[in-house]
Amino acid sequence: MVSIPSLVLLVALVSLWVILVVAYGYAGKQDKSVTYDGRSLIIGGKRELLFSGSIHYPRSPPEMWAGVLEKAKRGGLNVIQTYLFWNIHEPIQGQFNFQGEYDLVKFIKMIGDQGMYATLRVGPYIEAEWNHGGFPYWLREIPNITFRTDNLPFKKHMKKFTQMIIKMMKDEKLFAPQGGPIILAQIENEYSYIEPAFKEFGTRYVHWAGNMAVGLHTGVPWMMCKQKDAPDPVINTCNGRKCGDTFTGPNEPYKPSIWTENWTAQNRVFGDPPSQRTVEDIAFYVARFFSKNGTLANYYMYYGGTNFGRTASSFVTTRYYDEAPLDEYGLLREPKWGHLRDLHGALKLCQKALFWGNPSVEKLGEQQEAQIYEKPGTDICAAFLSNNNSRTPATVTFRGHQYYLPQHSISIVPDCKTVVYNTKMIVAQHNSRNFEISEKASKGLNWEMLRESIPTAKDVPVKERSPIELISTTKDTTDYLWYTTSIYLDHTELPFRKEIHSVLQVVSLGHLMHAFINGEYVGSGHGSNIDKSFVFQKLITLKVGTNHISLLGATVGLADSGVYLERRLAGVHAVAIKGLNTGTLDLSMNGLAWMVKNFTSSLTRALIV
Repeated sequence: MVSIPSLVLLVALVSLWVILVVAYGYAGKQDKSVTYDGRSLIIGGKRELLFSGSIHYPRSPPEMWAGVLEKAKRGGLNVIQTYLFWNIHEPIQGQFNFQGEYDLVKFIKMIGDQGMYATLRVGPYIEAEWNHGGFPYWLREIPNITFRTDNLPFKKHMKKFTQMIIKMMKDEKLFAPQGGPIILAQIENEYSYIEPAFKEFGTRYVHWAGNMAVGLHTGVPWMMCKQKDAPDPVINTCNGRKCGDTFTGPNEPYKPSIWTENWTAQNRVFGDPPSQRTVEDIAFYVARFFSKNGTLANYYMYYGGTNFGRTASSFVTTRYYDEAPLDEYGLLREPKWGHLRDLHGALKLCQKALFWGNPSVEKLGEQQEAQIYEKPGTDICAAFLSNNNSRTPATVTFRGHQYYLPQHSISIVPDCKTVVYNTKMIVAQHNSRNFEISEKASKGLNWEMLRESIPTAKDVPVKERSPIELISTTKDTTDYLWYTTSIYLDHTELPFRKEIHSVLQVVSLGHLMHAFINGEYVGSGHGSNIDKSFVFQKLITLKVGTNHISLLGATVGLADSGVYLERRLAGVHAVAIKGLNTGTLDLSMNGLAWMVKNFTSSLTRALIV
């Protein structure tokens, strides 16, 4: 039997628990204004050090999102950055897809559910080693369009899509002032690389894009990466591996220092060796950036995932940033994940000093120094002791104490006395990744061989006088296009013989080609990520009578960067037979037939390795 006092106490405790739950739930969803000054972003009136990681929703199945985000949070991140991918959301003009792995709203909400902030890089040009830089193919066919310049057709469609996305985010209440997780948005992407090509049209476009974005009234700041002339109030930010040293700073003193892309490795392209970047190097430059007034550093990528289907740009592999802190499968890559987690914890201990202390620099040796943040009259003090010598360790004296600094390292001293972290000294666990054959997944599998029929000119209904351009024909619905023609050789060309050895020469604008003579495979050629075009030459055997020449041209993703993306070409350009008695026979105007061939993209990428 429960006594009255005990019952009253129980009711009181339950009531207090309900109040706390309601209050906590409201605190997690409360409106938060986002402003900034020269020191940091200010979220809900509070300054925060922001540790961010790029995770792209279409590069992993939705079933993986929660686990990947949870590991990112355990790794000390409090912000997730993602691009927006126009060509997957509007593959056909006016027809939209935000389902499954393309469910942007679900992904942003899951970030908020983890108690983290989000940065939305709208673009809508994104690069990102993504097919066509994120632009849908149909955009190329808009009359008189030129991408990413002061061009009315392009600006019309760019603005329309950007407005739709921002409205979607607002309707779902995903911006921080609405109680959502989005604290930053980005318009355009690394435009400074191509701005000089467009001259005054480029400058006008930058200002138009920035003003257009600000005019959408999201309630959060906008940024432009690597864009020194970003118009107010848009924040210009840094991309690269060493922004702590290379970033010249915001273009106005009242803007914060933001590092949009700290490359944790490098994207892989076919033919390249594995990309490596040590965690010691990453940690050194992150510590350097925050010691020099940095407020937000983003790892690109924190989790790369997979380029599924035909989403990768030209020559980029399906595996994306597998060397990131979380590998392609979402597994911890140690010690990269653990060492960066420890770095974030050490930097958090310095937060009060970084935001409220006065900065100063003290020379400790020829290549050693201390970056100090101290508030006079208080015990608030933090120091970053740097050894910039890449070969030799050093022992320095700072405020009466000696400190050992390994080569190319920074020691973080959150109370100006005690070292809690050194970028060179790793205490995180090392691990390795092993593969085992899955009995369950492999059970009952059987290989089947499919033989592809090699078309001849008579099999193909569509004919042109010269080889047709591949990209404008396939319209990014397939990688493949057959080219086929035929030549007739009589006995004047092959006196006293039934066959002749000649050379087939094909000039291709890229990216890949397989050649067949009379239905028999004779060879392949391909370009590279640097030079997509190539010339294929192969010794062949021709016979008396009709000879069928069939060429399977293919792309390996579309280009993702550079000027005039809308004008890029691919496919067979010229065909000739060399070594005939009558000399070289140019077949380029021979009346080649063509047909679109819809294979899977994986076949292309297997053949080019």
